[in-house]
Amino acid sequence: MTDRTSASADAAAEKIGAEGVADAPLGHNERDLSGVVAKVIFFTCVFYTLLHLYALNISPIETWAFRIIHVAGGLVVGFALIAAYTLDRHKKPVPLSLLQRAVMVPVSLAVLLSAAGITYAWLSREFTGQMPPNWLLPQIAWLLAIGTLAAIVSSWVWKSADNERINWADWALMLAAIVVAAYLLFVLNRWRMAAGTPMVGQTEFLVALAGVALIMELTRRVAGLALIIITGVFLAYAFAGPFLPGILEHRGYSAQRFFTYIYTDNGILGPTTAVSSTYIILFITFAAFLQASRVGDYFVNFAFAAAGRARGGPAKVAVFASGLMGMINGTSAGNVVATGSLTIPLMKKVGYHPRSAAGIEAAASTGGQIVPPIMGAGAFIMAEVTGIPYTEIAIAALIPAALYFLSIYFMVDLEARRDGMSGLTKDQLPVFKEMIKQVYLFLPIIILVSTLFMGYSVIRAGTLAMASAAVVSWFTPYRMGPKALLEALSLGARMAVPLIAVCACAGIIVGVISLTGVGARFASMLLNIADASHLLALFFAMCISILLGMGMPTTAAYAVAASVVAPGLQQIGIPPLVAHFFVFYYAVLSAITPPVALAGYAAAAIAGTDPLKTAMTSFKFGLAAFIVPFMFFYSPALLMDGTWGEILRVFVTASGGIYLLAASIQGWFVSNRVNLIQRGLLLVAALAMIAGGLLTDVVGLVLSALVLAWQLAVRNKATA
Repeated sequence: MTDRTSASADAAAEKIGAEGVADAPLGHNERDLSGVVAKVIFFTCVFYTLLHLYALNISPIETWAFRIIHVAGGLVVGFALIAAYTLDRHKKPVPLSLLQRAVMVPVSLAVLLSAAGITYAWLSREFTGQMPPNWLLPQIAWLLAIGTLAAIVSSWVWKSADNERINWADWALMLAAIVVAAYLLFVLNRWRMAAGTPMVGQTEFLVALAGVALIMELTRRVAGLALIIITGVFLAYAFAGPFLPGILEHRGYSAQRFFTYIYTDNGILGPTTAVSSTYIILFITFAAFLQASRVGDYFVNFAFAAAGRARGGPAKVAVFASGLMGMINGTSAGNVVATGSLTIPLMKKVGYHPRSAAGIEAAASTGGQIVPPIMGAGAFIMAEVTGIPYTEIAIAALIPAALYFLSIYFMVDLEARRDGMSGLTKDQLPVFKEMIKQVYLFLPIIILVSTLFMGYSVIRAGTLAMASAAVVSWFTPYRMGPKALLEALSLGARMAVPLIAVCACAGIIVGVISLTGVGARFASMLLNIADASHLLALFFAMCISILLGMGMPTTAAYAVAASVVAPGLQQIGIPPLVAHFFVFYYAVLSAITPPVALAGYAAAAIAGTDPLKTAMTSFKFGLAAFIVPFMFFYSPALLMDGTWGEILRVFVTASGGIYLLAASIQGWFVSNRVNLIQRGLLLVAALAMIAGGLLTDVVGLVLSALVLAWQLAVRNKATA
C-alpha cells in the first residue's frame, strides 16, 4: 500500500457534496454593488434579459436595431459591474483629488452634452416631425468621441478601490454606450447604405471610433489582454497593408471608411453578435436558471455518487461533472472555477499531485465545450456560419466528444493504477439510490434535446428548457418563486456580459478579415501547401487555429479561427462540416495549450501550483484530443458520415488507439508498468489504430499484442 493510498484512507469522513458549485464567484475586478445603484443595475439586467426573450419568442425587433441594442446593453451592464483593474475589497474609498475633479468635470460634461444632443434630436424628429439642425450631429460626435476616450484613459489612471459603487469614469462610459446606440438607431437607414463606403464622413467615423473603443475596453476588462493584442494587430494590419509584402499586402483604407465598415453586419453587428444576441444570451440564461434551481449541484453530486468510489474517484468525478457543466458554460476557465473548487482539493486528498489534479480539471472543463447538445454555444455559431442544421452538428459532435472524454478517463485511470490510488469511502459520498430518485432534474437537458430533434427551433427549444428548469425546481428544496426567477434573469445578463463583449470584439477581427481579403489569401496559401501534402496543410491550419484562439473564450476563438482558417480548408477539398469541426476543436483546445492556457492557469490558481507547469500537465492529459481532428479528415465516419458499420468500426478502433496512447503517456499498460521501448511500441500502435484504415488497425493490434505478450513473459519469468 503506497503513501497515496494511505492518504486516501486518512481522508476526512465528512459527507462530500456540491453546494452552490455552479455559483459564479465574483471576478477579481467585478463590483459587489450595494444600495439603490445595486437595485437599479439588478432591474436593468432583468429588463435586458426579458427584452431578448420577448424579441426572440414573441415579437422580433429589426435585425440591425436589435444587435445595436444588444451590444449597447451589454456595455452598460459591463461597465457598471466590471472595474478597470483588480479591486482591493478591503481598501476604503479615497476622496477624489483636485486633479481628478478637474478632469472629471469636462469629461462628464462632454458625454452629458452628447447625450442631451441626441435626446433633443430624437424628440425633435418624433414629436415635431423636424430634423435637428445640421450642426448638431457633428457636435454630438465630437463630444462623444472626446468624452469616451478621455473616460477610458481616466479609468486607467485613477484606479477606483470602491467595491460597492460605480466610479465616475464608468458612469461616463455607460452613458457613452447609450449615446452610440441612440445615434446609430437615429441614422440607421443612412448607416446601412453609407457605412464602409466613400460616402461616410467625419461624424460617422467619430461615433464608430467611440463604439469600437468602448467594446475593446470592456473586452480588456472581462477577457484580459490576449484578445485585445490580437485585435490590435488586425487593426494595425488594416492600415499597414499597403506597406506589407506578399500575400499580406492590400490597398489600405481611410479611417472613416474602415471604422464605419467595422460597425456593420460585416463586423461588429455580423455573425458573432448575431449569435451572442440570440443563442448565447438564451443559453447563458438557461444556465442561470439551472444554477438558481441547483440543478448544477445535482450534476456534480450525481457524478460523485456514480464514480466517487472508483480508483482516483474525484478525478473521474471531475471528468463527468466538468463535461456536464462545461457544455452549458461558455468558457473553459469559468467551468474550471465552478467545478474545480470542489474537485481539485478532493483529488489532492486521495493522492493526486496538485499539478495533476489541476491538469485533469483543466482538460475536463475544456472538453465540456465540445459536448453536445450545447457545446458551450459553439454549435450555434457553427450553424450560423456554415448554414448546416444545428441538429446535424450536434449529432456529428457525439463521437468526437466521447473520444475526448474517453482519453481523459483512460489517462486518469491509468495514473490511479500506476500510483496505487483508491477512491473515496462510501460514507463520504452522496447515496446513489437517492440520486436516482432525483433523476428528473435532468429533465431540462432531456427536454432541450428532444424538442430540438422534434423539429422545434433552437430558440423555442432553449426557452422551453429554461421554463422546465424553473418547473423542476418546484420538486426540490430550492423552489423558484418570483424573486428567484428575477434573480435568474439578472444573473443571465451578468453571466452573458463577458461573452457579449468578446463576440463584439471578435466581430472587429472578422470585419478586418472581410474588408482586407486576408482570409482568401490565406486560403490560397493553404491550397499551395496542400499541393505538397494535405497532412502538412492540416498541421499548419492546426497551428494557426490554436494561435488565434489563445487567451480567448471558446465562442470568440472559434469565430476568429473560422474566418481565417476554415475557408482555406474548404478550398483544398475538405467538406464544410469537417473543416469547421477541425477549426472548432483546436480553438477549444487552445485553452489548455501552453503558453497561454487560460483553463490551466485557472486550475493552477485553485491548486496552488506553478501556472506554466500546470498548463503543460493539462496539455498532457488532453494530448489524445490533439489527434482526433486529424481523424475527421481521414475517417469522416467519426462525424457520423458513413454507414453504421463504418461508424462503429472507426469508433471502436479509435477508442482502442486512444487507450494505447494513454498507456504510452502514463507508462502503464493493462496491469503493469512499461519500459521505454514498450512505450514507443504502444505509441506507434496507438497512432496506427487512430489512423482508421483496416491495415493500420491490424498493425496496431499486432503491436499491442506484442507488448502484452512481452509483459506476460516477463511476469512468468519473475514468478518462475
